[in-house]
Amino acid sequence: MPTSPAEKNAAAPALHWYLTEPGRSVVDFGQLATARSVLRSAPRGDGHPVLVLPGLLASDASTTSLRWFLGRLGYPAHGWRLGRNVGPTRATVDGIRRRLRQVSARHGQAVSLIGWSLGGIYARELAREMPFLVRDVITLGSPYRLHGRAETPAHRVFRLLSHLHIPDSEMPPPEHTRPPLLMPATSVYSEHDGIVPWQACVEPAGPRRQNVAVTGSHLGYGHNPAVLWLAADRLALAPGHWQPFVPPTALARHYPGNATRRVS
Repeated sequence: MPTSPAEKNAAAPALHWYLTEPGRSVVDFGQLATARSVLRSAPRGDGHPVLVLPGLLASDASTTSLRWFLGRLGYPAHGWRLGRNVGPTRATVDGIRRRLRQVSARHGQAVSLIGWSLGGIYARELAREMPFLVRDVITLGSPYRLHGRAETPAHRVFRLLSHLHIPDSEMPPPEHTRPPLLMPATSVYSEHDGIVPWQACVEPAGPRRQNVAVTGSHLGYGHNPAVLWLAADRLALAPGHWQPFVPPTALARHYPGNATRRVS
């Protein structure tokens, strides 16, 4: 599959977005209070299991708000229980496979995967390796289509940790050379992401996949009200009844372009 113009033009985020990431993440968290009444009416589904994977250098603590919210909606939302994410180490690669099998076996059904940043790249790999265990995939600011080696803060950290990782020969091939996922996939991104280039977080339009833009920071995806609502909306879809995401009126301003790149 050829690379898109957006991927070819992907570059490191602007410096001002990077420098303001911590402060904007706090703002994202503060918006939870004002959106509380709206989030109470978020869609509810069948209560199937969800596995949430954290981003680079993060742990399950970073996904607490997201998992708590999903739990309130009736989903058993599980953390990965592998400590801090320092990249694709042998322990991590084997551990996420084992964790997915455990969660699926415990509930006796397929699992929805939500991955934040690097966690989303893991989620997509799990979905390819074990499609029979994965119901759908939601990625949050995950640069899975990064073409080349854009110098971003995330990549510099990843490179510093590379001596801990599995050999390059075991790394998956570039995303743009592979077919789409077999199950529904939603890619959430922000054009104000200060950590990764947003162009690398989206994929070409196609059946049962959609790219949805939100306002906010990279560090705030896990507690951004727009992301929480979208996750609830996608998880509530019954298998075989996919439809494109439509923002709720009360949160419409948090989805620039009214959920652009929508597919029917």
